[in-house]
Amino acid sequence: MNITLLFQATLISFLCYLGALSTPWVFGLTGGWYTLSRPLVSGLLIGIILGDVTKGVIIGVAIQAVYIALVTPGGQMPADLNFVAYPAVALAILSDVSTEVAVTLATTIGIIGTIVFNFYQVSNSFWNHRAIKAIEEENDKGFHFNTIVGPQLLNFILRFIPSFLVIYFGSGFARQLLDSMPQYVIDAMQYLGGALPAIGVVMLLTAVVKENIMILFFLFGFICVVFLNLNMIALAIVAGAIAYIYYLSVSKNDGNGPIVATGELDEVEEEEF
Repeated sequence: MNITLLFQATLISFLCYLGALSTPWVFGLTGGWYTLSRPLVSGLLIGIILGDVTKGVIIGVAIQAVYIALVTPGGQMPADLNFVAYPAVALAILSDVSTEVAVTLATTIGIIGTIVFNFYQVSNSFWNHRAIKAIEEENDKGFHFNTIVGPQLLNFILRFIPSFLVIYFGSGFARQLLDSMPQYVIDAMQYLGGALPAIGVVMLLTAVVKENIMILFFLFGFICVVFLNLNMIALAIVAGAIAYIYYLSVSKNDGNGPIVATGELDEVEEEEF
């Protein structure tokens, strides 16, 4: 038995439970679902646990780009981001696959994870009926158990156990499976994994861009990174400066005339007075 891997799988699986959508312990949705279950955050945490922070962050960023525009309207879960963030990222690091293949594995596991999520949602009706019965019987302990203890115990089982099994037993199997695949299948997975982050960015632009001219800012940032080789810090500074200039131009221009500087506007008002 690999004690180190056992401890690592246990710790990562526990983080998987804490980041689940229905886990309230880490400041509710804020600390759990919206923080721990972001692949960018989980990639860093898993990288620290597995001793490869660089690869963890790189894989986390690539996967985060795929799900950057993920929404769950009405409880509809197109992919279980929690399973993407933990067992999938950990499996990719332990299997020593490329970033593109890691993205493909993550999306596959995320879709399979919806089965677990939907099962948990359906099972909540069982606890709700028992809670209602406890209220009718004025059973405070029964109500507490069926609203908190029981659902969270089931949530822990559904998150911790699959995640642990995938991490502890799946890394070697995944490596053997990938080694046995023909090269053209691996190439297809790499091409698909390379395209998926772009699809995530396009979905985000579709949701947030209200005017077509805004796409120019995105293209300018793309040029800065690809052709000017700016790092993220420099890009953030340039983007902040452009955003501030754009904000000033929009706030001072009401659309009925040219932009007037503050000093000139004061002089005009004094002359009219």
